[in-house]
Amino acid sequence: MISKFGQIDQGAPVCGLGFDPDRSDHPAVAFDVDFKDYQAEVPQHSHRQGQLVLALHGAVTCTVADSLWIVPPDCGIWIPGGIPHSNSVTANARLSYLFVEPAAAAMPDECCTLSVSPMVREMILRLAAEPNKARTGDHAGRLVRVLLDELARMPRQGLKLPVSKHPKIAAITAALTLEPADRRTLRQWASHVAMSERSLKRLMVQETGLTFGRWRRQLHLVIALRELAGGATVQSVSIDLGYESPTAFIVMFKKALGATPTRYFKTSAPDRH
Repeated sequence: MISKFGQIDQGAPVCGLGFDPDRSDHPAVAFDVDFKDYQAEVPQHSHRQGQLVLALHGAVTCTVADSLWIVPPDCGIWIPGGIPHSNSVTANARLSYLFVEPAAAAMPDECCTLSVSPMVREMILRLAAEPNKARTGDHAGRLVRVLLDELARMPRQGLKLPVSKHPKIAAITAALTLEPADRRTLRQWASHVAMSERSLKRLMVQETGLTFGRWRRQLHLVIALRELAGGATVQSVSIDLGYESPTAFIVMFKKALGATPTRYFKTSAPDRH
């Protein structure tokens, strides 16, 4: 079964992991987290520093303002400092968190998913092995300078799902998140939320920037990435998403990400134990 996205809970402690990165005066600090030892949902919180959430294994879904962001293996989500966010992870998730001081790197000033190269990934893992030694002038300090320079050059990935607090759109989002195989048409959804088809069509674009068809495909892509990274098979995911066959699902996936699910995850960065 497709798992639901985590709910946001106000007032969570920083990271929920007993560590406050905002007290660090280093340009960057990193640490690894195996979520078999922690809660699967980190409630809404924010940091003074910018944060990169990197998936080493499994996947994490970040809820930031009006969007959901999926972070499969070999990618990371960049969250600028001061932006409230929450995380929900798959049961097999292991993550690296990289916290970056404001102005320490030329990072985007908005949330985005970044493709992370093997070299940048290895530098983050190396830094996480000695999080308290990143001081200017020593080996870790030099590593941080190179890491931040390289990180600023990583390309963006389109793994964002726009969402809306508008009650009509929120109702459709909740229903399709719970039952993504639901294939009701825009006209049928309009009737469901007591609107005309034309009004719902206009509202969807106004609230999400996407047509209903494109938005639903993006929802399916986000769910598929999360479930595949969590260990689900292509066949089970295609069934849960309501595709007529695994082939039809693979065609959608390849069109969106340029590779079949098998090839996409095979080319992800190697697992670390």
